[in-house]
Amino acid sequence: MIALSLAEIAEIVGGQSYDIPDPSTQVTGTVVIDSRLVAPGSLFAAFAGERVDGHEYARVAYEAGAVAVLATRPVGVPAIVVDDVQGALGALAREVVRRLGTDVVALTGSSGKTSTKDLIAQVLQRHAPTVYTPGSLNNEIGLPLTALTATSETRHLVLEMGARGIGHIRYLTGLTPPRIGLVLNVGTAHIGEFGGREQIAQAKGELVEGLPQDGCAVLNADDPLVRAMAPRTKARVLLFGEAEDADVRAENVRLTAAGQPSFRLHTPSGCSDVTLRLYGEHHVSNALAAAAVAHELGMSAEEIALALSEAGTLSRWRMEVTERPDGVTVVNDAYNANPESMRAALRALAAMGEASRAKGGRTWAVLGPMAELGDESLAEHDAVGRLAVRLNVSKLVAVGDREASWLQLGAYNEGSWGEESVHVSDAQAAVDLLRSELRPGDVVLVKASRSIGLERVALALLDGGAEGEVAAR
Repeated sequence: MIALSLAEIAEIVGGQSYDIPDPSTQVTGTVVIDSRLVAPGSLFAAFAGERVDGHEYARVAYEAGAVAVLATRPVGVPAIVVDDVQGALGALAREVVRRLGTDVVALTGSSGKTSTKDLIAQVLQRHAPTVYTPGSLNNEIGLPLTALTATSETRHLVLEMGARGIGHIRYLTGLTPPRIGLVLNVGTAHIGEFGGREQIAQAKGELVEGLPQDGCAVLNADDPLVRAMAPRTKARVLLFGEAEDADVRAENVRLTAAGQPSFRLHTPSGCSDVTLRLYGEHHVSNALAAAAVAHELGMSAEEIALALSEAGTLSRWRMEVTERPDGVTVVNDAYNANPESMRAALRALAAMGEASRAKGGRTWAVLGPMAELGDESLAEHDAVGRLAVRLNVSKLVAVGDREASWLQLGAYNEGSWGEESVHVSDAQAAVDLLRSELRPGDVVLVKASRSIGLERVALALLDGGAEGEVAAR
């Protein structure tokens, strides 16, 4: 974070100083909420959670080098006491971003947010110093923590914004007002909480409503609900997609033998060829979104294409492709799942399987439940099971309870009557099955909602032996 004195911070957050011998002492390190991450010069924000109260670790944080604690009560060490630590953290982030004057790029969408954020970050880093959201820290706490890592050298601040209801994104844009706002898509993720796609669109569109008149709304021309957000912003609109009227678009989209997308990138500043290192055709849209943002920030088509072609995966368990020494390929996409991302992953698996079939290999889809789908859950799980059969996936392993049985039911109703699909109870049962049946050339996709923890299957398959069994448990 930019250096601020404790007196300045207290004024910014409207807090009261306690046990601070020298108010001119500066916070020169990071702002953290985990006492184990404290470094000399840090500010420790003490959150009271359901199981752990950060106030109890105030002295530990201070002795580790924190210059003060942001708290809701005196803690016996230098502290700035406020009514609401989350609100104070947001106020501090807002002021730091204002002082820096950096370009803030915010993005949201039902699926692909983190993968696209990682692409944008890697492309913009070639242009100027860039700070971006680590992993999926896209909520009311993660977003200000990311913003507070920016320094005076930071030119671009890329922030992923998540939402679980109306008003969430409006709140986040108030913390770190963006100049560029990107909306990827409107799908069915969290539809059980929102109540319908129209409500999801209403929530996601809050991002473009928060843009200034001299800002830029980057919208997906291929998604009707996103395209329809254009009248909701006073900012200039830049369209991306495969539609003919998209400002940034892809032509001649194809997949390599390994399942990696290749296409001709068209931007208002020129054209250039791109071959991604990522797997699956769905990444074309993500890459176009990143290209549109980069174009808006002044990069040429050639610079963007080169950066996209060299970009990799920064966040774990998102289409992580690893080939074992025995020739089995494991695709760990188990960080999260919704109907759109599940379909995209299955299509990527089918594309990757084309090369493996020539060598006698098979494709395995190890799938678990998709959470928060509400009344649509049965139909969506059934549809995913059917799609696996239509894509000629060799083996479907449905892992879990009721929702997993719906996955297998969809496959059965689509014509999977033999040993092509199986329902197992948990991750260890899936590991045991796969270990007994996998052979060289097979490709295994592992995917489910984060709450299921299905990444344990992928980790076990990659670790092997006793370590793999521990990972699976």
